[in-house]
Parts: sequence; C-alpha cells; structure tokens
Amino acid sequence: MINILAIENHADIREILVKIFNLIGFTAITSRNGKEGVEKAVAEKPDLIVMDIMMPEISGWEATRILRGNPQTKYIPVLAATVLFRPSDLQRCITAGCNDYIVKPFTVRQLRRKIERLI
Repeated sequence: MINILAIENHADIREILVKIFNLIGFTAITSRNGKEGVEKAVAEKPDLIVMDIMMPEISGWEATRILRGNPQTKYIPVLAATVLFRPSDLQRCITAGCNDYIVKPFTVRQLRRKIERLI
C-alpha cells in the first residue's frame, strides 16, 4: 500500500485530501503544519509528500529544505500544493527541493496524474 503524507494547515483541505487518497487507493497520513510534517515524515517514511507551501511556523519551502537535508527523508518525492501561481513562486518550489507542484484549486484527475508520475 502506498502511503502519502499530506502536510496542510487547513483542516477542510486535509480532510478532502484524505478522501481523495483513499478513493485512489492510497493510505493517508496527515499533518497540520510544516514542523509536525517534518517530524511525521521522519517517523513514517511515506512514499510521497503533498506539501502545502503557505503555512504558519515553517513554510512548505522551509520544510522541504529540511527534508532534503535529512538522509532519512531526502529521497521522498515532494509535491508542492499551492495557491501561488506566478512562475517565480513555482520555481521557488523546485529550488527548495520539491519534485513538482500543483496549483490549488485542482481536480482529482490532476492530482492523481501528478502523484502517479512521482511514485
């Protein structure tokens, strides 16, 4: 079974992601913020991380940089999920270490395609 960690500070979006992952056939792990997400990634070793970018405490950019610096998590694919859509913002996701990005709002089909490409 494929485990996906959703790091998202909005409870309603986390709930939607869990439903989508279950619908697609994946197991969902969730986290409320970047700091907790980094801790869960180290503990759970998910197959993929869907990372919100705009979060309190630690942004998704910073959380991704932390994950990339840890030998236990540096190879876990990270999909940035963001409301930011300017090319410079999206490039910042890649520069931080994200493997790809998806702009919110997105469809289930778009998310599924991105996930399938990364795992």
